[in-house]
Amino acid sequence: MRYGVLGTGVVGRTLGDKLVELGHEVIMGSQEKDNPRALEWAAGAGPRASTGTFADAAGSGEAVILAVGGQVALSALHSAGERQLAGKLLVDVTNPLSFEDGRLRLSPVESDSVGAQIQRYFPEARVVKTLNTVNCAVMVDPARVPGEHQVFVCGDDPAAKEQAVALLGEFGWPPHRVIDLGGIEESRTVEMWLPLWVSLMQRFGHTDFNLEIRRAK
Repeated sequence: MRYGVLGTGVVGRTLGDKLVELGHEVIMGSQEKDNPRALEWAAGAGPRASTGTFADAAGSGEAVILAVGGQVALSALHSAGERQLAGKLLVDVTNPLSFEDGRLRLSPVESDSVGAQIQRYFPEARVVKTLNTVNCAVMVDPARVPGEHQVFVCGDDPAAKEQAVALLGEFGWPPHRVIDLGGIEESRTVEMWLPLWVSLMQRFGHTDFNLEIRRAK
């Protein structure tokens, strides 16, 4: 497949690397066509990797992965263009991080989420929230963490969720370890996990950890 990856940070580059490794074509999008980090990534990733604007990446991709900061997610998607996203799987891995007075905060929080906002503003996109509960290295290599730990999917389009679960399978997440939380409104629940994730990361001193849900039979 051809994927458009929106974002040139470590998350976008990690996902882009894995997609190329799996044999997919990837165009990495940014605000500026000649973004230095995107160009450096493409030069090292090989012939299936290319770069462009957000609109280039969204337009060329058969599916789109949003890997920018949560505070600029809507801005990046507006730059990409509603028409470029219509009908496509849009995988949202963002978190609504903000910092006030040196403290981590979430915005929006509780009654809303970035995932739900994206679906409202881009109603023709097939938005699936997933992977935002783990570090990007674990996103593409879940074996870094031992055990039957899980990731989550939220979205209103059942077929889009199936497509996202298939992509997660390529990353190493078998279907039985993907928990479907329901519609895109449930994005708020997984986005609110982030402050605890940060606290655990500070306590452990690394990012190779995840949730493993145990259920009584």
